[in-house]
Amino acid sequence: MTFEQALDQIKVQTTGEGFTNLTPQIKRWVSKTDIYRGVLHITALHTSCSLIINENADPCVLSDLSAYMKQLVPEDGIRTNLPNKLFIPYKHSSEGPDDMPAHIRTSLTCSNLSLSIEEGRIVLGTWQAVYLWEHRNSNNSRRINLHAIGEKNLSTSLNQ
Repeated sequence: MTFEQALDQIKVQTTGEGFTNLTPQIKRWVSKTDIYRGVLHITALHTSCSLIINENADPCVLSDLSAYMKQLVPEDGIRTNLPNKLFIPYKHSSEGPDDMPAHIRTSLTCSNLSLSIEEGRIVLGTWQAVYLWEHRNSNNSRRINLHAIGEKNLSTSLNQ
């Protein structure tokens, strides 16, 4: 049994808050590695976007997730549940009013994921996709680290 590692980055251009389906890029990259069975570790190299696995069939799911998160983490500050409904503005605002909420949203979600690789392909459920969730309102260039570790494809190994 021969083990292989592959390490690379993909770049994603976002157009403000929302979701970018990374699944096609990830599938292409994994197919170019020589890994037949193993694990893929995916990391967003930023603190104001996150990675999620969610439904890829109905876009309303992503729209509802976005609306829920905006309600949960408002852009202007914290409204307490105390009887006086105290409002506390965010202290961190030097990068714009959407920056601190983006950090909170990232902390509530994930900045890395691990997926299984089987028969040279990532393992996802029928309706699942991997998304980059941009939490900032502006366009951003994002880097996603991909690190696959696993057994080499036996047919490729025999041809060497």
